[in-house]
Amino acid sequence: MVKDYEIARNAMVEKQLKARDIVSPAVLGAMGDVPRHLFVPGDLRSRAYRDSPLPIGLGQTISQPYIVAYMTEQLEPFPGMRVLEIGTGSGYQAAVLAYLGCEVFTIESLPKLATTAREVFATLGFDNVTLKYGNGFVGWPEEAPFDAIIVTAAPESIPKALTEQLRDGGKMIVPVGAFNETQWLTLIIKEGGRTTTKTLIPVRFVPMVE
Repeated sequence: MVKDYEIARNAMVEKQLKARDIVSPAVLGAMGDVPRHLFVPGDLRSRAYRDSPLPIGLGQTISQPYIVAYMTEQLEPFPGMRVLEIGTGSGYQAAVLAYLGCEVFTIESLPKLATTAREVFATLGFDNVTLKYGNGFVGWPEEAPFDAIIVTAAPESIPKALTEQLRDGGKMIVPVGAFNETQWLTLIIKEGGRTTTKTLIPVRFVPMVE
């Protein structure tokens, strides 16, 4: 079974990521090594490497592998990068960043998901992930500023607190828009105390809730 997962993961990298526009060797390596099947419910593990999001309970989802890779690549992660993640979910996105050597601070608003993700991080030995249960709209001011912020649920507008917690020269990637409307993955770059915004691709994320 382990071999089957490895084969499926390698196929995911080749057919879903390399065949599109994911080019970072580091990101491709992380996606090829982090066991995505451990971050989905047991009855869905046979579908873990398909080109689609999957339900993880409580109305939440684990993002499509391509979207995880795309968002990660946009941040240009490096070892030691301090990253704030809003919306831990199953923990997969945080695990990819942790694998890349980032120091990850991740916030989950649903206690059950936070508990499950924490258990998987421990199983995989990711001691560079710090998780807390809380309100993602207020960020994590005690640990700010961050080199990068990644938001994995969609607010209708970009929370001001998160922009304030981004260091100068930092990047934030966030899906913006109402759930029943077109959402756009948005990249925010902070320079000289000012932010510039770049609209990337249309996406569909669960709503960001307090």
